[in-house]
Amino acid sequence: MIRKLQKADIIKVADIWLDTNIKAHNFITAQYWKSNYELVKEMLLQAEVYVYESNGKIQGFIGLDGEYIEGIFVCNELQSHGIGKLLLDFVKEGRTQLSLNVYQKNRGAIHFYQREGFEIHSEGLDEATGERDYVMTWC
Repeated sequence: MIRKLQKADIIKVADIWLDTNIKAHNFITAQYWKSNYELVKEMLLQAEVYVYESNGKIQGFIGLDGEYIEGIFVCNELQSHGIGKLLLDFVKEGRTQLSLNVYQKNRGAIHFYQREGFEIHSEGLDEATGERDYVMTWC
């Protein structure tokens, strides 16, 4: 089931955010992600966030700012089980376009988004990490 984030979900969602970022972005120090943990918890409560829940457990979530996807995060042990696609399909409904940034070194995410109809629109540099990224769009 996909539903809106509730305040009671914040610790679980922030933990998924942290664990997933550390694993998916091993080219960025774990300390970078850990140092942003508290800020992200605050930001999540103010953002448009939808969680995927099964058997009473949150297994993933997607964050949006209008038509911009801030990120899709799925528990490490449940990745490649279709949860990310379900979340993405959920936010595609009623929208005619979406965009996101993805690190160029995160090949798995790039392939996932391309498979889901996103195209690389431009490339740039994430100032906070110094890593090159792509802007990908879907329409």
